[in-house]
Amino acid sequence: MVDNSLWNLKEKVILVTGSTGALAGKTAQYLLDQGAKVIFLSRNQERADQAVSESGATPDQAAGFVGSVTDRDDLEKVRDQIMKRFGRLDALVNGAGGNYPGATIQPNQSVFDLDINDYDHVMNLNLKGTLLPSLVFGKVMAEQGAGCIINFSSASSLQVLTRVLGYSNAKAAVDNLTRWMAVDFAKHHGDAIRVNAVCPGFFIGKQNKALLLNEDGSYTERGHQIINKTPMGRFGEAKEICGAIHFLLSDASQFITGQVIHIDGGFGVFTGV
Repeated sequence: MVDNSLWNLKEKVILVTGSTGALAGKTAQYLLDQGAKVIFLSRNQERADQAVSESGATPDQAAGFVGSVTDRDDLEKVRDQIMKRFGRLDALVNGAGGNYPGATIQPNQSVFDLDINDYDHVMNLNLKGTLLPSLVFGKVMAEQGAGCIINFSSASSLQVLTRVLGYSNAKAAVDNLTRWMAVDFAKHHGDAIRVNAVCPGFFIGKQNKALLLNEDGSYTERGHQIINKTPMGRFGEAKEICGAIHFLLSDASQFITGQVIHIDGGFGVFTGV
């Protein structure tokens, strides 16, 4: 008989950063549908409230809080709000991230054209924006004696994906951070707190749509390059990130920590030949 309790997320209190974006937003909605209580975190209160409203959740099921993932004071205020409203925090999904134009090398440029200020912004948002929430909310989990953290990596973290220098560097660091924190938590808390990551391949969203698709829906040159290196021959759909996240949040993955699960249609294992 299958033990469905291993997969049960009902009533778990889960914070999702970047939850007004495409993949993290889909994740937040999916977790609500599974019966979890979800905190939507955004830098803009209006967007956070809109995400909660569009989710259809009741006030006891979801909350929208405002704060920057790179500001410890903001995060500590959010932590206090969560504890006051829900009394505990069972999991953190670090979905916030993004890129800046100057940290991207254009086709007619080389690495010498890098805008170091934009590079700093990308590293700050993606790496520090994963580390700081893990520290602030991970401490809550340590005090509770239980919890789970899931980070968002990227298909660009393990191989050279041209142009996205800053983002690739930052996400490679997130992979390392995932392993490092997994070991540290395990050494101090045994199996009570696990840290893993999901590594999305290529999904069409607002930020990359123009890069991958022409106005008529056909692939751009960049889109063709990616599809040709994706054995499944297509881009991912946002809902396809949710199964791995559900698994990693659930008791079905109790003996799994420090892992990066690729959700990429085979992109990461295919050389293209």
